[in-house]
Amino acid sequence: QVQLVESGGGLVQPGGSLRLSCVASGSLFGGYIMGWYRQAPGTQRELVAVISRPGTTNYADSVKGRFTISRDKAKNTVYLQMNSLKPEDTDVYYCYLNTGARAYWGQGTQVTVSS
Repeated sequence: QVQLVESGGGLVQPGGSLRLSCVASGSLFGGYIMGWYRQAPGTQRELVAVISRPGTTNYADSVKGRFTISRDKAKNTVYLQMNSLKPEDTDVYYCYLNTGARAYWGQGTQVTVSS
């Protein structure tokens, strides 16, 4: 079993920055993908950014150039640096880990961008 614990959400003004962190623990073996999705009420969860164990990244078009995903393999931690935040980035952000056999989700952390 794998557990994911997120931190770093909150309220920020438009144009501001936040950094999300997610620590994975449990039965982790070999390579796996980690990343972030987000979801607003009544909508489908959507990809924000993912990163493979070797470091290959993939971003949603809406966040390219503003968000940066990174990973500390030794600490089983993934980060999402969010800059130039916009009101439309307001969502619950979920940490994601995929072992290839199964996907795991964190509990979610609220990000609110508002003046």
